[in-house]
Amino acid sequence: MAVFAYEGKTAQGEVRRGKIDAPDQTTARNKLREMRISATSVTESKSALDIKLNIPLPAFLKPKVKLRDLVIFSRQFATMIDSGLPLVQCLDILSQQSESPTMCEQLKVIKEKVESGNTFAESLKAFPETFDDLYVNLVAAGEVGGMLDTIMNRLAAYLEKNQKLIRQVKGAMTYPIIVMVVANIVIALLLTKVVPQFKDMFADFGAALPAPTQFVVALSEWLTANIGYCIIGLVVAYFLFLRFTATTKGKYIFHSLLIKMPLIGDILVKVGVARFCRTLSTMLSSGVPILEALDICSRTAGNVVIEAAIKGAARSISEGRTIAEPLLESKVFPTMVCQMVGVGEATGALDVMLGKIADFYDEEVDVSVEALTSSLEPMIMAFLGVVVGGLVIAMYMPIFEMAGKVG
Repeated sequence: MAVFAYEGKTAQGEVRRGKIDAPDQTTARNKLREMRISATSVTESKSALDIKLNIPLPAFLKPKVKLRDLVIFSRQFATMIDSGLPLVQCLDILSQQSESPTMCEQLKVIKEKVESGNTFAESLKAFPETFDDLYVNLVAAGEVGGMLDTIMNRLAAYLEKNQKLIRQVKGAMTYPIIVMVVANIVIALLLTKVVPQFKDMFADFGAALPAPTQFVVALSEWLTANIGYCIIGLVVAYFLFLRFTATTKGKYIFHSLLIKMPLIGDILVKVGVARFCRTLSTMLSSGVPILEALDICSRTAGNVVIEAAIKGAARSISEGRTIAEPLLESKVFPTMVCQMVGVGEATGALDVMLGKIADFYDEEVDVSVEALTSSLEPMIMAFLGVVVGGLVIAMYMPIFEMAGKVG
């Protein structure tokens, strides 16, 4: 897709200048003709990036569309459709005002596909990295049922709640991770830079050092001599971990350990339950068939253990059984959730019941994250106090002993 600068006149004789997106100059002139502009000149306009690089950016270097941008697009699009604006006009307006350049480019391509006769859902499939299967299937259901505005509002609400869950978990984990990283860097600097200075001073004392001081000095000597090997070992261990978790078995083992971890595991299970219930509720209330909905839910679960439980529920449905039974047998989903799902199936209001479960677990995640944060802070402070305080005391013990002897 290229950008063409044009100059022309309207039917009233007014001079118009501007830019228009088109694959070639002929298409650009045809578009201007449709806009009732008689073009006097149409020339391709090069962007600053094209002039500097003269090559298209590889896909992995292009910035991805953030979840926040997708939420804003969905909410604005739903409002415009609900106001009665045509689909193409909505896409044209949003492609010009989105804060994300990547989103703007994608919306322009989607608008062209819609103009060429594709459905909105089919056009979204051109960018699976932004619009996943859940998004595309819900839009398709909305187009078929003639309630695209309702579906887009549900999608926006779903994405907002999903964004809130992700933000909560990231917020809870960011602080302790940063503190622990900084603490380890400080400890490494103490052992490699500060302790050797004390070691030279202790050598002049000519007396035997206390056991804690000897241990710290020995640890400092070992770390100073092997710091390069330690860094290489950490890098190799990280890449081995990535390779292990890339396998099906390794990923399952890692995810199983995650949901069994104290404090963190409970939050991950609650987040998984809330996401599953919210996704399935949104899809069922939008008219998506249950087997297709469960398949999409399993792929968006975020944890292979929960994914396996959802796939078991899909097999159960295809065999004529209920959803609740395999969820209970998986021992991943809480008993209360399985019982409420069973009640929803029996009463024919599964989507409503799932929505209530999702709301309940959203609040549970809030409480659990606050409890995790309040629990981690004193644990981190205690760890730092013991380690850093122990180092300081071990270094000053010989000085105290020497001062006592002199006294």
